[in-house]
Amino acid sequence: MKQTITDRGFEYIDFEDSYNNNCSIQKSSLADEDTIWFGINNIEPKIMAQDAKKVGIKTEQEVGWIEYPIPKEVFINTRMHLNQEQVKELIPILQKFVETGEI
Repeated sequence: MKQTITDRGFEYIDFEDSYNNNCSIQKSSLADEDTIWFGINNIEPKIMAQDAKKVGIKTEQEVGWIEYPIPKEVFINTRMHLNQEQVKELIPILQKFVETGEI
């Protein structure tokens, strides 16, 4: 994990999940409530090569996953915006997972 400060002065921790996706936890700039952003930074949608042609994606690849293009006009939020109460509710679940591997 790499801890830094954003250009706007907010704490930011960058890390990778078990699939090597770039993730982060960041203090939010929300003015009226303490919140954090938490999750994957960018999506990388994929589709099975065998299904690509069905949805209009041209590819020579016949097996495996290929990139699924998302139009630039589409916004997809990848990170949760959590307040203190929401995080408080998640802590026991996460702690149980740390201790037992179960949720």
